[in-house]
Amino acid sequence: MNWKLSFGIAITHIATKKKQSIVAMLGVLFGISMFIVMISFMTGVNRFLEDMAMDNTPHIHIYNPLTINEDKIIGQTDSSKNAWYVVHHQRPKNELAKIKNGLLMASLIEKIPEVKGVVPQVSSQVFFNNGPIQIPATISGIDVRKQDELFDLGSKMEEGRLDDLLKGSDDVILGRGLAEKSGVRVGDKVSVTTPEGYNLLLKVVGIFSYGIVTLDDTKSYATLATVQKVLQRDPSYVTDLNVKLYDMQQASAIKARLKAQLPGIYLEDWKEANAAILAGEKIRNIMTGVVSFTLLLVAGFGIYNIMNMNIVNKMKDIAILKATGFQGKDITAIFLLESIIIGLAGGLLGLLFGFAFSYMLSVTPFPAGTFFRINTFPVNFIPVHYVLGVVFGFATTLFAGYFPALKASRVDPVQIIRG
Repeated sequence: MNWKLSFGIAITHIATKKKQSIVAMLGVLFGISMFIVMISFMTGVNRFLEDMAMDNTPHIHIYNPLTINEDKIIGQTDSSKNAWYVVHHQRPKNELAKIKNGLLMASLIEKIPEVKGVVPQVSSQVFFNNGPIQIPATISGIDVRKQDELFDLGSKMEEGRLDDLLKGSDDVILGRGLAEKSGVRVGDKVSVTTPEGYNLLLKVVGIFSYGIVTLDDTKSYATLATVQKVLQRDPSYVTDLNVKLYDMQQASAIKARLKAQLPGIYLEDWKEANAAILAGEKIRNIMTGVVSFTLLLVAGFGIYNIMNMNIVNKMKDIAILKATGFQGKDITAIFLLESIIIGLAGGLLGLLFGFAFSYMLSVTPFPAGTFFRINTFPVNFIPVHYVLGVVFGFATTLFAGYFPALKASRVDPVQIIRG
């Protein structure tokens, strides 16, 4: 088999049927470019949602959940009679959310090699007072430096600095929406009231934004000592331990180890906390795969149809080639090379157009409304997606061109010349 001659004939066939060749290339180009745009956008959305969730989510969260005792109080009305009474709807005990020995527990957990760090926290529901209006929110007392190191809170600051919390006492930073609702700016004082009725005047030293309205409208941070003072608790009072790992995929295993060592303490890993987001991500990945495969399959059928019509139009050429000594495998090689050339040309152009469309999408303003604060569409530019597009495009056109090429190799030149 003379591959050089076969390649030259294939190029000649493509050049003499420019319209068919261009249509075939456009089919591959469209399939690959839409594959690139689709997978880049969907993975970008998944990454955005994951980053959004993990920005404020520990890999393992340790706390005491609110529990209501379901046991019924049963007693006898009279010891001499067989009459009993049952008390329903018991009020829950007024138990503190405090983690016993929380600070000691945090130091012990930090010694585990897989643990990057632990942030002790005091959280409570409070009311920010704007005149006669009480705005419900949460206040979290944090170890400022650890919170910044593990959760990068400092990068969320829009006004002021996170370290300003350490410069004085009775200071607080507010989410953008909460500050607007409370009618305060950096440097103003804001009155905070706890559900128990304790009240404290705090100074606003900064404003932050996570880009998620539900968080920015309700969250505030202060030092551990400040929140303990607001709640009138002692310095050992801790309600949450937020654990960060070097590898978040080890969260389930570390959680199981800690659960065995810390009976009676509730632990929640990031997968449980973000179950809805992870479920949505799986559905989006399946949809992306199905749509991408469909696009490539449609492009492959387009190549098949065009190559099949190309062979029908070149029956006399095939008969002449076979009459001059070309064997069936030579004919197969010629038309298979045509398919490969069309597939590679269309695939490379598809990557170029796919990148261009993806880039234009990445700079297009995203109409997120008031729920997310995001400027443009989230798009990922991952090289493996482009390699995958070329491989799939090449494989699809290879199979699409093989069967018409095999059909061409079986043509009987005598019948064509006679007919």
